[in-house]
Parts: sequence; structure tokens; C-alpha cells
Amino acid sequence: MGKVFFEVTVPMKIKKQEGLFISCCPVLDIYSQGKTAAEARKNIIDAARLFITACFERGTLDAVLKECGFAALKKSIAIPRDHKFIKVPIPFSVTGSCATECRV
Repeated sequence: MGKVFFEVTVPMKIKKQEGLFISCCPVLDIYSQGKTAAEARKNIIDAARLFITACFERGTLDAVLKECGFAALKKSIAIPRDHKFIKVPIPFSVTGSCATECRV
């Protein structure tokens, strides 16, 4: 068995509201919070990881991403420097012959 990690980079926002820091990932329509900005950032990363993982496990990731407005690009683009982004690690385990053997 092997481990594989994908990383998704998505925009996020944090704002202070009534003594808490509210974090959101608008492109996935998910929210979290924390007592500090750092905790709110960590919590939105965890929420995004759980959201993406749950969609993958249910077989709905493609449909959910399309519903959120995602589309594949033909080439990579530069990430705007004036936006705040988070990197969300998505862990997978690989079983079977694919984990140990390359068929090229």
C-alpha cells in the first residue's frame, strides 16, 4: 500500500466578527471559525479537506466541483498575489498492483 497526496489551492477570506474569526472558502461555499486568525485558517483548511474527501468518497466530486463553477483549464495560470489562498492537502492511500508497479 502507498500514500499519495494531492494539494488543492483555493482562495479564502477571514474576517473578525463578534469576537471570533470567521473563515470561508467562497469557491467551495464552506465556512469555519476560530478564536484567532491562525485557528480560523487551520479550521478552514480542515473543513475543505473533509469536504473534498467526502465528495470523492461518495463519487460526487466531479458534479460538486462543476456545480461550484469549476472548469478544467488548458494551461496553468499565475495565482494573483493580491488574493489570500490556502493549500489543502488531500491524502489518499493506493492499494493493489498500482501502488507498487508502473506499467509503462
